[in-house]
Amino acid sequence: MEFYLPCELLLEIFSYLDAFSLLQVSQVNKYWSAIASSDILWKKLCVKRWFFCDSVTLQLLGTETWKQFFLYQTWQEHTKSRAKPEDFTYKEIRVESGIWGSACYLSGCGLTRLRQDRSVACIVSSVTKISTWDIHEGVMTWESPEQPTYIKLLTTLPEMHIAVTVDIDHTIKLWDCHNRDALATSKLLFPCESLNAVFAKDGPIVLVTDIEGGLYSFRVPNLHLISKVHVFQFGIDELYCSPQKKWVFLNKRHPHMLPKVYLLSSLLRTSEFSAPVSTSLSFSLCQRAFWTPRREDRITLMSRCGPKKVTQFATFDMKLEEMGNQIIVKGHLVASFAFQGYEDSPEWMGVSDKNVIVCSTVSSLLLFSMEGCHLQRFQYDTEEILSLWVDPVHVVVTFIDGSLEVYTWEERSLLLRRCYQLPNRRHWAVPCLYDKTSCDDVSIIRMMINGHTPNYLMAYTLNICSS
Repeated sequence: MEFYLPCELLLEIFSYLDAFSLLQVSQVNKYWSAIASSDILWKKLCVKRWFFCDSVTLQLLGTETWKQFFLYQTWQEHTKSRAKPEDFTYKEIRVESGIWGSACYLSGCGLTRLRQDRSVACIVSSVTKISTWDIHEGVMTWESPEQPTYIKLLTTLPEMHIAVTVDIDHTIKLWDCHNRDALATSKLLFPCESLNAVFAKDGPIVLVTDIEGGLYSFRVPNLHLISKVHVFQFGIDELYCSPQKKWVFLNKRHPHMLPKVYLLSSLLRTSEFSAPVSTSLSFSLCQRAFWTPRREDRITLMSRCGPKKVTQFATFDMKLEEMGNQIIVKGHLVASFAFQGYEDSPEWMGVSDKNVIVCSTVSSLLLFSMEGCHLQRFQYDTEEILSLWVDPVHVVVTFIDGSLEVYTWEERSLLLRRCYQLPNRRHWAVPCLYDKTSCDDVSIIRMMINGHTPNYLMAYTLNICSS
């Protein structure tokens, strides 16, 4: 005689399982399979993994069930992990020499299953122009008019196919990358230090900092000024938003200035908050910061201080608390450790959604738990590591010779798996500088700066049939 637990009880039990375990229990029998395929369970997993799923419909996503979307989206994210070096097509896009060019994706953040599998990049292609490129074909799809002054900063809002620039006259411009004229402009009094465009719960916004330590919030698409906050005495070096755009991290690398974290809604809803809600994190001389992916309130910081320049890592959880009629925010230290016992100090770092810290020295890629337990090491004898790209699925190591090594986070372990290496297809006569490496599901890009000779956007794109 078979015994069946009530549906409600099984749903409660299954709600504690991950996707792999849900797929396993669905093999037990038809009754368990029906419950384990419930939209309630799979939407919870989708929202945990991709925050945007909380505010979209299955019709927009192009699937009939949340389980279908989870399986497809996970498969799509791991496209590069399944590839081989020969599956990539190499392209170069020449840009003007003598500029510190930068490149940002204008694609890759679509919300539908039927989104295009082609990558579009927006680049500073000359000192006074930006342009967009289909990097699979290596063709320009749009170019801005020549601007009166040099373009200093570039960022994009892929969800709206919008680019944002700041020039050396402190003018902010919004572009929809289809029309010739800018959508909106706004001018600051002081030179800008950092720029970021994000899709927050309150809508799309642009965040800008200046050399006087001011933080500005602008509404998209009219660049209406929402708020201005004086954060530090001097300019702001780093500005990072948390995964769900709840928090804004701001840092000035100065021994007497601690990094700050603001509640973003308090900057945008000025009628609801009498003053911005923020806190300082007790961690001086912060060099790097990384929000934990798929976890809204956790951030890991890296510093190098003291006479011996010892590297420290610290992980904080941000929490909102009520004090009387006021809402305050506190950063609670949950783990920390000192990086010791290695010849070189780490230069770059990132964090996985399992709270694993990955960092790179000149010749090693190292993994630690947030308490400092050593987990894994990849040693390079001849290559020198230049930078890291870390996202919830991949780690991409850029070497000084221009080659790339691609790793993927193992789904059910704390470790990395090496996938393949992509060689540098162009051999420079003199050493190059590289802007940060970036990637989406089907491509990897980076800007190569080479003194007075022409610069290049280098792109490795997966063949569509391979993805």
